[in-house]
Amino acid sequence: MTDSTGALSAEDLAEIDARLADTDRDLAQLYPGDQAARQPVHTVYVPGDVFTAETVTTWGSEACTALASHAPTSAALAAATGLADDIVAAVYDAVVAKLGAEPIEDLRVDFEDGYGARSDDEEDAAVVAAAKALAVAAAAGSAPPYYGIRFKCLEHATRTRGLRTLDLFVSAMADHGVISDRLVLTLPKVTAVAQVSAMAWACQRLEDAHGLAAGQLRFEVQVETPQAILGADGRALVAPMIRAGHGRVSGFHYGTYDYSASLGIAAAYQSLDHPAADHAKAVMQLAAAGTGVRLSDGSTNVLPIGSTADVHAAWRLHARLVRRSLERGYYQGWDMHPGHLPTRYLATYTFFRDGLDSVTSRLRSYLERRAGAVLDEPATAVALAGFLARGLDCGAVSESEVNELVGVDPAALLTLARRGPRT
Repeated sequence: MTDSTGALSAEDLAEIDARLADTDRDLAQLYPGDQAARQPVHTVYVPGDVFTAETVTTWGSEACTALASHAPTSAALAAATGLADDIVAAVYDAVVAKLGAEPIEDLRVDFEDGYGARSDDEEDAAVVAAAKALAVAAAAGSAPPYYGIRFKCLEHATRTRGLRTLDLFVSAMADHGVISDRLVLTLPKVTAVAQVSAMAWACQRLEDAHGLAAGQLRFEVQVETPQAILGADGRALVAPMIRAGHGRVSGFHYGTYDYSASLGIAAAYQSLDHPAADHAKAVMQLAAAGTGVRLSDGSTNVLPIGSTADVHAAWRLHARLVRRSLERGYYQGWDMHPGHLPTRYLATYTFFRDGLDSVTSRLRSYLERRAGAVLDEPATAVALAGFLARGLDCGAVSESEVNELVGVDPAALLTLARRGPRT
């Protein structure tokens, strides 16, 4: 008869713990889980020479004007985008309110492709002016929840200029006293792990120079070159890039057009939904899973401008692409024009509203341990709670709805989603 105490002794268990101690440490360090802070639903890029302290409010006003001109009612917007009348009607007022209150969630003043090559004196002046404008907006309460710059890449031809722009910007922001967790830096066109390591070192030097807390400066890596997805040795380099950043890499952003062009894809077929784009983003998704590094899809270059028919066609495309990204677990994307904002929020809000009843029912059943048509695992419960938390963050779902439908307050919801307090 087998002894009910089992064959493995306390010493055996201690030996196994000792054998796995390094593995436990590595897993905890490399896969800490999701960041506690809110993830914006998009990043807006504005060229450095046109950015002002009023840019955010101007974009909101222009987005509202576009909506009033080309889809003044929910029925008109539904017809424009091909979405169901009742779905659009349910969120139309919320979209309008969002455009007025918080039109941009994340803003990047662009000194890379959107700015181009200028004289050093001209770019220096524009960088300092941009930092001042951001400081003014932050002091006035009109800055978006997140903001920062994209500077030129660390390839040899642009390295010195890019680092000078980074240095001037961080120095000016430090002088204005507005460096915080809201600040995000964007490193574009990364082709080697060593570039990420060099960027992390540069951030440390800037922190030391300005008396900032260690690790305060974090950055996104733009995945827009084939080398980032498949290196010369056959490895997917996005995974080692995370380690090379020593905790500073906050996100991977897919660059639609640079990546597509590098593969030789004809311009007419360069899009977020091209199979090559899906492959790159799937690799990014696998590399980032569990690491706390967030993902962002890229942009569409089809702008909603011109006649109402042209605007509607662009809106229909944009809404479809945003929804497609959300369904694939990409909760953030790029927007390049004020006219993209209505469909960014329309597609995002309808995504979260469409799933609200099912998600809240399943989560409540899980919490109450009721049997239902779907038997959810603990990991799925985390995903359900995370879905609602994202809906709360962007304004698609209200706190009262979560409390009523699930029976938990936002703090408890974030605990279920394994996230910290909302910021």
